[in-house]
Amino acid sequence: MRFDIISVLPGLLDSPFAHSILQRAQKKGIAEIVVHNLRDYATNKQKSVDDYPYGGGSGMVMTIEPFAAIIEKLKAERDYDEIIFMSPDGETLNQQIANQLSIKGNIIILCGHYKGIDQRIRDIFVTREISIGDYVLSGGELPAAVLVDAVVRLIPGVLSDETSALSDSFQDGLLDAPVYTRPAEWNGHRVPDILLSGNTPEIEKWRFEQAVERTRLRRPDLLDE
Repeated sequence: MRFDIISVLPGLLDSPFAHSILQRAQKKGIAEIVVHNLRDYATNKQKSVDDYPYGGGSGMVMTIEPFAAIIEKLKAERDYDEIIFMSPDGETLNQQIANQLSIKGNIIILCGHYKGIDQRIRDIFVTREISIGDYVLSGGELPAAVLVDAVVRLIPGVLSDETSALSDSFQDGLLDAPVYTRPAEWNGHRVPDILLSGNTPEIEKWRFEQAVERTRLRRPDLLDE
């Protein structure tokens, strides 16, 4: 699976993709993550990629030409399943969206900045718009990193224990149950006896009940859905 991320500040993405699971996925050849500097496709002497908005108003708007140039170049090299714009007014990222994207082949991700991007980019090129929450960040780089992380860990072969991702919170519409590890007792706080019983059916029943209760208390909206 390949991700082409278009950014005006590509250095912001150096660290997120150079460690842990995302690094291992790239070394294994399971995921390819390429970050492109949008300024390389600017045609003016200053390499600027923004301009004043038509109609007045505050802020600057990212121009259409650099985005169009790099998107068309990439599309000439390979087919893409999605061109995603990270936007606060997109659909909110959830586990189901991550699952859907994890079976795709190639994805382009656009990172906005300033006041936003020229609407024509969204109208002509973008196939999907995704938000990571109801708030505004300085740019789309951190949301892009969040999206890639959420998707890549679901690709078969990325995690050493592939069943781990299947039991994550939200996979079945519930939050995950509490988890414990050694020691069994610490400063008077003991692991629930059921988890030490070795009775797998009862343990799974307990975990399900705990997941439902935690979801009821913390995210009742998930149960409504």
